[in-house]
Amino acid sequence: MRVLVVDDEKPLVKGMKFNLENEGYEVECAYDGAAAVELAREGRFDLIILDLMMPELDGLEACMRIREFSNVPIIMLTAKSEDADKLMGFECGADDYVTKPFNILELKARARALLRRAAGVQRSRGSLLTAGDLSLDTEARVAVREGETVDLTAKEYDLMELLMRNPRRVYSRENLMNVVWGYSYAGDYRTVDVHIRRLREKLEKNPAEPDHIMTKWGVGYYFKE
Repeated sequence: MRVLVVDDEKPLVKGMKFNLENEGYEVECAYDGAAAVELAREGRFDLIILDLMMPELDGLEACMRIREFSNVPIIMLTAKSEDADKLMGFECGADDYVTKPFNILELKARARALLRRAAGVQRSRGSLLTAGDLSLDTEARVAVREGETVDLTAKEYDLMELLMRNPRRVYSRENLMNVVWGYSYAGDYRTVDVHIRRLREKLEKNPAEPDHIMTKWGVGYYFKE
């Protein structure tokens, strides 16, 4: 597994590189957002750990640029703990975040969780989920709408597969956080709303009046076949 670590704090990068390599990862490092984008474009990485606050090109802009050509899982590092900053990271395409200062064990645990999901360890293989003109190839982890492939981030895909595998079952935001993210973000359940909105924009013909990704007001979300 290849990991790209990006942060302008070189001692922190050195420490992350040391710990991740001890876990068996192959680690490459960068110290600004522009370099991160170029390395992500040129190299094949399984995970990117990306700092939010960097000179020249910050982590949010770098994340958005990477999302133009890659769905590699991204963990955002941030010294800010406000909900708005976390949600902004998800808006830009991040899959997870870790707030500085962090315990390296937490970072490694979240990295393992993202890599497991991206590799499809917890999914059934060889099946095609279909509803109307929308389908998911769970072997390739690919979404298709009207015959065209749609790029989804790792978390967007996980969320969509869960909903499609369980049509008509209503999930609260808390349920979705616990199942898809694997742990609870206390007070951050709006993260689910952000991902649902992005899925509707990518997969529904009319995001304002969706055919499949439905809301049960006051309860949660469900998939309509």
